[in-house]
Amino acid sequence: MNNFLKAAVLSVAAAALVLPTFGTAQAGDHDDAWAAGAVGLVTGTLIGGAIASQPRYSERVYIDPEPEYYEPRPVYQPRPVYQARPAYRQVVVDSYDLEPWTPAWYRYCSQRYRSFDPESGTFVGYDGRSHFCTAG
Repeated sequence: MNNFLKAAVLSVAAAALVLPTFGTAQAGDHDDAWAAGAVGLVTGTLIGGAIASQPRYSERVYIDPEPEYYEPRPVYQPRPVYQARPAYRQVVVDSYDLEPWTPAWYRYCSQRYRSFDPESGTFVGYDGRSHFCTAG
C-alpha cells in the first residue's frame, strides 16, 4: 500500500510537469507536445522503476556479521609453593646416660635442641616452656 501511494504521488507530480506544456503546444506546434509527452513518459518510467526496485520489508535478508576471532584469555593458576626440606642433623652419642654439665652432655643437648641454652641447661619445647635437657 505504501508503494502505491508513492507511485500515485509521483505520477501526479509528473503529470503536473507535463500538462502545462500541452496547453502551449496546442496553440501552435504539435512537435513540442510530442517531445513533452516523451519526456513525461521517460520521467514516469524512471521514477516508477526506482520505486519498484526498493526492497520490501518482507524481502529483507539478514546477513550475519563476520565472526571475530580472538585469543582466549589466559587462565592464571597459582604456582605451587616449594619449601625446603628440614635439615636433619644426626646426633652422635656414646651413651644416653650422660651426666649433666659434662662436655658430652653439652654436645648432645646442643645437637639435639636448637634452642638449647648452655648457661641454664634448658631448651624451649613445642609448648613454649623451658625444659631441662636430660639425656636418657
